[in-house]
Amino acid sequence: MHIVIVGAGRIGFNLAQKLIQDKHIVTMIEKDRARCESASLSLDTLVINGDACESRYLEDAEVGRADVVAAVTADDEDNLVICQLAKEVFGVRRTVARVNNPRNEHIFTELGVDVPVNATKIIAKIIEEEVSFEDFINLMTFKRGKLALVRVDLSSDSPVINKYVKDVVLPEDSVLVTIVRGDNIIVPKGDTVLQKGDDLVALTTIENEQQLLEMLVGKVE
Repeated sequence: MHIVIVGAGRIGFNLAQKLIQDKHIVTMIEKDRARCESASLSLDTLVINGDACESRYLEDAEVGRADVVAAVTADDEDNLVICQLAKEVFGVRRTVARVNNPRNEHIFTELGVDVPVNATKIIAKIIEEEVSFEDFINLMTFKRGKLALVRVDLSSDSPVINKYVKDVVLPEDSVLVTIVRGDNIIVPKGDTVLQKGDDLVALTTIENEQQLLEMLVGKVE
C-alpha cells in the first residue's frame, strides 16, 4: 500500500518504521524542521517539511495516489483538517486520525474520519479488561460507529474450545483478526485450534456484537 503519514513525532516515526519494514510505500509530512531532518536521516523514505493543513504539501506527497492517510500529530484540529482535505480534495479512500482529546472523538466520526484512534480510550479498555472478569471488551469502534474491534477471552466452558478456526461459524460480516496466546501473537488460519485462555481479537458490526459473544463464549444469561 501507499501510505502518507502526517506527523513525525514518536507515534508517527514508529508507525512509519513498522510500515516500511512491512514493505509498504510510505511518505511523511512534518512541519517541525528538526523532527523532519531526524526522521529523514533515520528512515528510508521521503519526509517533506511542511504544514499538511496546506494542500500544496499534500500534493508534494502525492496524496491523490495514497491508499491511506494517517494524521497522527499532537493537534486534533490539524488531524481533522488533514483528513478532510485528503478525502474531499484528493479523494483518498481511507483516513486514520489520532484523537488526542477523548472529547473530540465524536467530532472526528461525525465529520467522516474512517478510523479515529482514541489512544486514551483503548488503553483504558485494556486496563479495564485486565482488572475485570468480563469475557468481552469493545476496544474501539469506527466507520461512524458501524464496526467494532473487540477482544474475547475464551474460558474453559467456551463452545469453541479445541475447535479448528475453519469450523467456527462467525456471524455475518465478522472476522477473526488475531489470537493472543500467552506472549505469542498468532495469525489465525483454518487449521489453528482454539485453546482455553486464548484472547481473540475480532472485527464485527455493532449489531452482531452480542451474537459473536454468544458464539465464542456461550449463551449470556
